[in-house]
Amino acid sequence: MTTKPSVLIANRFHPETIQKLDEKFETHHLWNLSSDEKNNTIQKLQGKCEAIATASWMLDEMVYELDSLKMVSCFGVGVDAVNFEITRSRNIRVSNTPDVLNDAVADIAIALVLATTRNIVQADRFVRKKEWSQGPFPFGMGLAGKTLGILGCGRIGEEIANRALTFGLKIAYHNRSPKDLPYSYYSSIAGLAETADILLCMLPGGEDTRNAINADILKKLGPSGIFINVGRGSSVDETALAYALQERHIFAAGLDVYADEPNVPEELLEMDNIVLLPHIGSATIETRRAMGQLVIDNLDAYFADKPLLTEVV
Repeated sequence: MTTKPSVLIANRFHPETIQKLDEKFETHHLWNLSSDEKNNTIQKLQGKCEAIATASWMLDEMVYELDSLKMVSCFGVGVDAVNFEITRSRNIRVSNTPDVLNDAVADIAIALVLATTRNIVQADRFVRKKEWSQGPFPFGMGLAGKTLGILGCGRIGEEIANRALTFGLKIAYHNRSPKDLPYSYYSSIAGLAETADILLCMLPGGEDTRNAINADILKKLGPSGIFINVGRGSSVDETALAYALQERHIFAAGLDVYADEPNVPEELLEMDNIVLLPHIGSATIETRRAMGQLVIDNLDAYFADKPLLTEVV
């Protein structure tokens, strides 16, 4: 009889994937346990469990008390929840699920661009409230000829740019260093904001990017500018964003991510010049299934002593 490898599941991230993990491995669910129960479970798993599966955006640091831990398989791209000081010092390997969600997130980014420039959400309400009979809906903004500034032009950013070009948008971007791309590069966020008509944030989370979009950046974007965030909510000073929208320092905003999810600042909820989505960038059936399979495939590779498919280095 073959013994299944032991996997600790740190949190409830995708039910279908967790079900597959339960079928394939000897799993232990951590998220429903009290602090004492978590500690007891980890102590029982010492020396027997080498791998955990987790959401990439949240991770109970109690898992690091598992001395035998050697592998963290993350569901998601941004791995800001992982304590890399610990994983590097203990040679714990980490994987994530890049690329398989590029299309879905890029689609949502473009959806937010269209929703904010053409006031799609407000137009829907306009019809439902039977206001059309009182006169035409206010004009929106066209896209052709305007500049989309992508802040953090990685793999998803490039997919967003590919889609944006079909709408006649010009592309500019900011990264830490320029890439081999046929777009205008700006060495600072401020420079990109001054140039862009639409500033789209794809920055990862972490202290290096915390509140990178602040009051000064939003002022540089200007009263006809639009801000879109499909990266991480922590990169935006939400108080400054609310003020910029209230005072019309910028025209509109579209957000799929927030600093303290699922909590959204009341000021933003009350505004009509912002579109708010519940972090659905990668939330398609096909994408989440592919992400889950990559979590499993990385675990399979680890237990087979093969190279991880998508190791974070």
